[in-house]
Amino acid sequence: MSGTGGFTLQALHAALTILPRLADLDPGALEPMPLKGVAHDHVRLKGRRLVARIPRWSQLGLDPWTALERQAAAFRRAEPSGHTPRFAGLLPPGDGLPLGALLVGEVEGRSPVLPADMPAIARALAALHRMAPPDLFEPLPAPPDPVAALLAQVERQAEWFDRAALSPDARALVAEELAAARAGDLAPPRDTPMPLTAVGIDVHPGNFLIDAHGKAWFTDLEKLQYGHPAADLAHASLYTSTRWDPAVDAELTPAEIDAFVDAWAMAVPGDLAGEVRPWLKPLRRLVWLRTLSWMARWSVEGATLSPGMPEPLRAHMDAHAADILRAGRIDRVRRDWR
Repeated sequence: MSGTGGFTLQALHAALTILPRLADLDPGALEPMPLKGVAHDHVRLKGRRLVARIPRWSQLGLDPWTALERQAAAFRRAEPSGHTPRFAGLLPPGDGLPLGALLVGEVEGRSPVLPADMPAIARALAALHRMAPPDLFEPLPAPPDPVAALLAQVERQAEWFDRAALSPDARALVAEELAAARAGDLAPPRDTPMPLTAVGIDVHPGNFLIDAHGKAWFTDLEKLQYGHPAADLAHASLYTSTRWDPAVDAELTPAEIDAFVDAWAMAVPGDLAGEVRPWLKPLRRLVWLRTLSWMARWSVEGATLSPGMPEPLRAHMDAHAADILRAGRIDRVRRDWR
């Protein structure tokens, strides 16, 4: 028995049965789940309401132990929101399980259907954003100026624009947006409050499941940290995100995006909603640059970032990257906020 991301089911079973409550786990109870994303494999433990979450690589560039400990902290911190899987255990790296694994509660649900499920996703994000901050943020990042940190991330990833096969027109349009971001043209007045809340970061709709009651569950907490909630609202509704997962693959209209933001605003305290609104457009532009630069990287080295992906999934992601890096698509996205 072997997995697709560098682990073996034999090693996973051996690690699981070390846990006292799983000592009697039958090897046949391990059920590999269809690969949906680029960074993790998932194996269901039939009859136990648990899922093993097995990293394929660290999108944050962390060593295996640090990556696992940060993810474990993220699941623990987010659990009080009531919209994320519970943390159930950590399996250390070892032979046949080189990056270790997390054990989390199973969420039974379907992929979102857009735009109908966007209000449910808004309420799930609101549940994260309205949680009381902890006394100690570590080991999760909490930049004092999350907007400056986002721009710094864009700068780190901007090299991929030069390495990707962008047309001259696409390069020129991206350069204009980068120049505006660097000049501070994307920010509201300096005295505008800047809230700091738990944020999911990788909150594209494909990372949510909708249960039988219509409740949205956010399932991929690898990048959870403390930052600006407007960044989550942007990432969840941008074209780059809503078409990323082939099981979702939809484009929202401006009116549908406004309805999504309104649903979020109704689910958070009024003062938080008021503080966030001036940042909606600026953070939307910065998050788009962050996502666009990541997709430029994918267009260059996607095949090596996540080996063993099913060909239909890889073909969809490659085609999506090519689409959003076109000059016409870049220009259309830019017109949406002018």
